[in-house]
Amino acid sequence: MIYTEETALFACEGDTLLGILAKPERPAPTGVVVIVGGPQYRVGSHRQFVLLSRALAGAGYPVLRFDYRGMGDSTGAQHDFEAVSTDIATAIDALQQRVPAVRQVALWGLCDGASAALLYCDETHDPRVSSLCLLNPWVRSEASLARTQVKHYYRQRLIQKEFWTKLLHGKVALTALAGLARNIRVAITGTPSSDAIPSEQPYQHRMAAAWNAFNGNIFLLLSADDYTAKEFMEYASNEAAWRNALMHPRLLRHELKAADHTLSSEVARAKAEELTLNWLCDLRQRA
Repeated sequence: MIYTEETALFACEGDTLLGILAKPERPAPTGVVVIVGGPQYRVGSHRQFVLLSRALAGAGYPVLRFDYRGMGDSTGAQHDFEAVSTDIATAIDALQQRVPAVRQVALWGLCDGASAALLYCDETHDPRVSSLCLLNPWVRSEASLARTQVKHYYRQRLIQKEFWTKLLHGKVALTALAGLARNIRVAITGTPSSDAIPSEQPYQHRMAAAWNAFNGNIFLLLSADDYTAKEFMEYASNEAAWRNALMHPRLLRHELKAADHTLSSEVARAKAEELTLNWLCDLRQRA
């Protein structure tokens, strides 16, 4: 389908956000807002958000990818993923204003962009958000990182002959062994090494609350060769707040084989685009 791309400038609490709107000739009633992850802007690593947007727009789905305040070409002070709900709300407004045919929105997020999407749902319960596509959601804590490293890194290292050879010859630093011991302790006890007092409601718990309360559809994409994805699964499988999350009645989960965190290979990127498009089309047919 023919589509155009245009710059979208919109206000957000006194600042100006910049986005790129991919607008199909005959737009579907579901639009997509791409929420970037990490300290990056609307293009994404390896131009992944540009290519994703164009693939979806070519199939009829309007897509808006944008920069948070303080990132890319947007003005204002930089905000981290726990404080961008206003940015997301104004992006949804901008999409609907520019494409009146859009009645509902799918939020597509990578890493802490996926986390921001869930936090937005927890804070706003925005009825316009009908679906979530979450790629390698970020749930990092000291305990979750320690569990992931012990299970997926140190366990592999301990069965490698090279590791024991280096250990016997004194080539493994004592700091590395101390790090292993510390990670095992944190992984088992869940107690961080610092004396910091955790907040009453950790962001991971707010993510879980949004996930469990969400009445729409959730598409979880996990990269097979990514520690952030492994950490998410460890967290979701072990934390009480997430106990039933993976049993969500409208959850679809897919693991991307041989894919890293940002889908740097053309094969992985194309597969994620295909899966996203198939998911959206299936939802449209069932609507």
